Amino acid sequence: MKIICIGRNYVDHIHELQNAIPEDPVIFQKPDTALLKDNAPFYYPDFTQDLHHEVEIVVKINKMGKNIDEKFAHKYYNEIGIGIDFTARDLQSKLKSKGLPWELAKAFDGSAPISEFIPKTEFADLQNLNFHLDVNGQTRQQGNTSLMLFKIDYIISFVSRFFTLKTGDLLFTGTPKGVSPVKVGDTLTAYIEGKKMLEFEVK
Repeated sequence: MKIICIGRNYVDHIHELQNAIPEDPVIFQKPDTALLKDNAPFYYPDFTQDLHHEVEIVVKINKMGKNIDEKFAHKYYNEIGIGIDFTARDLQSKLKSKGLPWELAKAFDGSAPISEFIPKTEFADLQNLNFHLDVNGQTRQQGNTSLMLFKIDYIISFVSRFFTLKTGDLLFTGTPKGVSPVKVGDTLTAYIEGKKMLEFEVK
């Protein structure tokens, strides 16, 4: 399985990091060793001093597809969840300044905590979903999928031009504004439409 992530998909987040608005989806990947399931604790890595949370709606692909037409993309997923794209911001800045790939800052072990997945039919409109992240009971990030630059079905269509999508692949769809550092002892809790989906501790 693949973990395909979309960067710079919410304008306010693009502005807070002082990045340019992309013409096409910004794509990067994480290996399966990045997954952190079942509310397991996350262990703060020793190669960063500036680890940031990025909460995201996650889509699970349910069948193989290649060159998927956007109008048929909804047939390729039937569940969604929520996850965290942990980012070693200091390491990412160093890599970006040299024009190097981001994987060391984004794809390390445990960098993709995810919730369980629930049927998309539980929601009236996937492109009007409220979601948020609390750290120690205080809301740090909140967003709505209506604010995505690139919508879920378009992302699936775009990605499938380059990569064959397979059953079980996960698509992280981008983060809203409010990314900030975490520290050892923090508890992160993520919600979709007020429903608690994910909660874990940083150790």
